[in-house]
Amino acid sequence: MIHPHRRLPSACRTFAHIGRPAALSAALALMCAAQAVADSGVDRNAASKRLHALFEAEWEWTMREFPTWASRLGDRRYNRRWPDVSLEAYRRRHEHRKAVLKRLEEFDPDELPEQDRISLQLFRQSYRYDVEEFPFGWYLLPLNQRGGIQTAHELADALRFETIADFEDWIVRLQRLPEYIAQTTELMREGVRTGRTHPRRIMQRVVRQIEAQCVNDPRQSPFYKPFHAMPASISDQAAARLRKRAETVIADRVVPAFRTFLRFFREEYLPACLERPGIWQFPQGERHYRVRARRFTTTELTPQQIHDLGWSEIRRIRAEMERVVERSGFDGDVDAYIRWLRTDRRFYFQDPRELLREYRAVAKRIDPELVRLFGTLPRTPYGVVPIPELIAPDTTTAYYQPPAADGSRAGLYFVNLYKPETRPRYEIEVLTLHEAVPGHHLQIALAMELKDLPKFRRYQGFTAFVEGWALYAESLGDRLGLYQDPPSQMGRLSYEMWRAVRLVVDTGIHAFRWSRQQAIDVFLKYTAKTRLDIENEVDRYITWPGQALAYKVGEITIQRLRSQAEKRLGDRFDIREFHDVVLRNGAVTLGVLQEQVERWIARKTAATEQER
Repeated sequence: MIHPHRRLPSACRTFAHIGRPAALSAALALMCAAQAVADSGVDRNAASKRLHALFEAEWEWTMREFPTWASRLGDRRYNRRWPDVSLEAYRRRHEHRKAVLKRLEEFDPDELPEQDRISLQLFRQSYRYDVEEFPFGWYLLPLNQRGGIQTAHELADALRFETIADFEDWIVRLQRLPEYIAQTTELMREGVRTGRTHPRRIMQRVVRQIEAQCVNDPRQSPFYKPFHAMPASISDQAAARLRKRAETVIADRVVPAFRTFLRFFREEYLPACLERPGIWQFPQGERHYRVRARRFTTTELTPQQIHDLGWSEIRRIRAEMERVVERSGFDGDVDAYIRWLRTDRRFYFQDPRELLREYRAVAKRIDPELVRLFGTLPRTPYGVVPIPELIAPDTTTAYYQPPAADGSRAGLYFVNLYKPETRPRYEIEVLTLHEAVPGHHLQIALAMELKDLPKFRRYQGFTAFVEGWALYAESLGDRLGLYQDPPSQMGRLSYEMWRAVRLVVDTGIHAFRWSRQQAIDVFLKYTAKTRLDIENEVDRYITWPGQALAYKVGEITIQRLRSQAEKRLGDRFDIREFHDVVLRNGAVTLGVLQEQVERWIARKTAATEQER
């Protein structure tokens, strides 16, 4: 799973500054766009140059509109700002995207080279998804148990604090935080008014997270973290001055704003939250879910088709589990084996430090084996780090945060050390394959290094590809020297089963009106995951409708394309070349991926026939 704050980097940072008039900023963005096209070194015709100028201008617009996204990938131009999340800002961005879609109609794909045709198709599809979903008002649910304004301090972990200016930028951002909180509050009030809230049972988890921001000592605030260890290059006098300013801002502005927000949340928002889970309860909820299913899978599959696909995959994977248990010599059936895995203490750590060491050891075992399966590997490194303690009890087993675009921060594989006695050893290999390599880190870092592609393709992508690839990466463990014993083999199958169950559970909750307990029961029956993980996972699907559909749909597509290539190419099939073909265009839609793989197969087949 990708960290929810994954976003895009920026270019031309010399020109745009906070506070510039909008017209001047737009003009400078176009100047940046023209310069970027001129400097790219790629030979382009007039239509191609106009298209890339539009891409660059939109990139600049995105960076201005979403400054925390820019900051996370190393663009310091907007380090004093939070995004404008007012209702008016959402409407304004919607109108902007509609206008851009109108401009895209001016481009004839036949006048563009192949990569530009792909870029045009992907860019248009991304904006169409945004425009299609806007009327359903999903933006009126700006936070949940996994993050939001109450965890905004986590942004600091992605920033560089090297100079006095870096700390001053953070202080100014903190001064502006009350406005961000107030805008978030108004979004939530509108959500209540229009019948769009998450279930109360889940949102009760958020109370503790907001309370953690209401400190008496500003030095205990999570927002104060950057000031605890300041660089030696900053003098003691300057450091003391910055710390004092931070303490004052946190005490006078940040904490009071969170206390006001906590009262709103407890007294006004929680009582209005829904009793049951499911987007079907929202205005036009059933239609909204179909839109989100299309967006997250990039297919036209209906909720019923996805639900049926999930049950089909459950039956197939269950048969594989039975074979593992039979080969293991275990005296019992699959259900008994799963109970043994869940309850035997030998499969669990008692010390979170030991759990972290094991995650890191597995990652290092995988790294040198990757050359056997990939012709091209990313240059950007990654690290394995704990999930922040504030959110660890309420979030999933692991997630990935991409590196900074400017190379100032490596990719990060976050692992959950909360209650290590509930974190099975037999999940570590499969989880590392998914979140780190050859899953998210390998794919995303490679995409970021594709210098000839537009930035939106290097730093943004479609969930079905990103998560589909990561799930496919789990199946490569055998070739990388993993899954050498039945528990780890069952761990892999349990994770694949987990994604198959997601198809059933997500559609069950949001299309077929399942209860939370129904979803938990299906997970308990078919996977070896612990109850804590299952409850956190189900709550994630409840508050993120449709996202969980992407994994299996994407993985099935990649597996099908590989089988197709192996069958048609025979001895000419090279898995390293196949993987390079899949990854060389960034995170595309599944339709574009299929076109690219089929063209590669056709070229290889034609070359073979010519040799004969």
